Amino acid sequence: MRKKFGFNIWRYPSRWIFFRFDDRLLLISIGALVGSCSGLAAMALNRGLIGMFEFLHHYRQFWWAFVIPGIGAALSSLFLEKIIKEGAGHGVPEVVYSVSRYGGLMRMRSSFSRLISSCLTIGSGGSAGPEAPVVMSGAAIGSNIAQFFSLNDRQRVALVGCGAAGALSAIFNAPITGLVFAIEVIIGEWSALNIVPIAVASVFGAQVSRLLAGNQIAFTHLQFHVRPIDTLACLGLAVFTAAVSILLTRTLRVSGGMSHQIKIPVWLRAMTGGCIVGVIGFFLPDVLGEGYHSVQLMVEGAFSKGLMIVSLLVFAKIVATSFTLGWGGSGGIFAPCLVIGSFTGLMYHRFIEVVLPGVSWVNEGGFALLGMAGLISGILQAPLTGIFLIIEITGGYEVILPLILVSAISTTLCHAFEPASFYFKDLVEKGHYLRPRTDEKVLADLSVGELVEKDCMIVSKDMKLGDFVKIMQKSHRNFFPVEDEHSGEFLGLIHLDDVREYIFDPLLYETVFLEQIMNPDIETVDLDDDLAEVLDRMDANHLFSMPVIANKRFVGMISKATLLDKYRSELIVQTDH
Repeated sequence: MRKKFGFNIWRYPSRWIFFRFDDRLLLISIGALVGSCSGLAAMALNRGLIGMFEFLHHYRQFWWAFVIPGIGAALSSLFLEKIIKEGAGHGVPEVVYSVSRYGGLMRMRSSFSRLISSCLTIGSGGSAGPEAPVVMSGAAIGSNIAQFFSLNDRQRVALVGCGAAGALSAIFNAPITGLVFAIEVIIGEWSALNIVPIAVASVFGAQVSRLLAGNQIAFTHLQFHVRPIDTLACLGLAVFTAAVSILLTRTLRVSGGMSHQIKIPVWLRAMTGGCIVGVIGFFLPDVLGEGYHSVQLMVEGAFSKGLMIVSLLVFAKIVATSFTLGWGGSGGIFAPCLVIGSFTGLMYHRFIEVVLPGVSWVNEGGFALLGMAGLISGILQAPLTGIFLIIEITGGYEVILPLILVSAISTTLCHAFEPASFYFKDLVEKGHYLRPRTDEKVLADLSVGELVEKDCMIVSKDMKLGDFVKIMQKSHRNFFPVEDEHSGEFLGLIHLDDVREYIFDPLLYETVFLEQIMNPDIETVDLDDDLAEVLDRMDANHLFSMPVIANKRFVGMISKATLLDKYRSELIVQTDH
């Protein structure tokens, strides 16, 4: 592994020498600190949202209250764009990108920027959740603590996972969910080096939450008695939740694309989206904010509105979320998924009651609970996260069998129509998401500059063949780059196999110049080229070496043998757990 970012990532400062003998002890110790700090950040956002809801509650009765979400979204956008200098976003994709491309490096300001911006958006009534912002905050805390201790890339990525787990664990009081989410979504691989410290961080995050907010589940519910007929009906629910997940994903994408086509200031765009949400919320208040109050009523089986209104709320919440996040508001997708999922489950339950009135079904709260799991699993394509989240935030262990069924089927169906999850879609399309231990990921940690071989003998285009033969006798290379002796510009390449018939004919030594026998049509490599693409080009053109060119000048050669040797060394480093 090379030196990165200005320091040797495999060496610790002398003050941390105590931990060098055991990576796991180091990561467990620091992971506990990261989890605690992330838990505090999550609780800070939670308190901030409660304060904003209470402050703005008295103003929502006025006719002009629809502008409140718009003002909140505009302030959130101005804060991110003008003060913090960060673009709006969901938060989690940025964390995944930093893990995938930069070894978990994140800026310090990301540890608080999304907490403030999302508090403004959600607290004013925007349809978004606090989970993604706290995940980004926790991940940034983990990254910066790792940088303080001068840890290497692998250890820093583990601590980014610790931060994400601690934050999510604290916001939901769900330590298993925090662990599973960090591994399944953020890190992307299950390994002992990651699991143990992330589990510790998740526990510490949850403990901070319990100390400050009490040890309670987010949603209480009635006891469910699930029968085989209910489990069978869950097959249809899984199809419903998958369809709604796909609809939500595509509506968010269309809304974001539409907003970027409107040439107005970013803050005004966010305000417009927020005001539209405010108008929807004026007629359907259940779509505003996190929506957890509505979720609680549904899982208790106490939501009184009829089938048509519930069906309308499913689509209204999707539209409100799309205008909040797609138009520049700040927040996450977790809470909207829980609300939309519970609406979907309730809608499905009431639909099958109409279609099959003679059947005695489980309480509608059970289907609302299963709908939440289906939406989370479908849109994130992370079934374990969906399963454990719903179990931990509701205590609904009695529905574990249909819960697994709905999560698995919803994830599978969504993957068939949307090969990448909501968080990864843009990253995959831009080539920014590199799965751990794949060729692309290993090669991304190498650069062309590291592999350049500079022992080639450069010749001039005006050199005679006889002089070239003398140089050739001193070289152990078969390649000879040709340059313009005045400008230094790279002109082409001479390969011994191509000129063998000339070099054994002394009569040509004084009459043939290298410009006449060189090959000017050569595949070249730039210093900034992606090594995976370079390797593909070598394979496609049956090449074993290619010249590296910078500013039209020859830098050196890159060979497949050297590339694969470095690849193997890097793979050993990344898998040496």
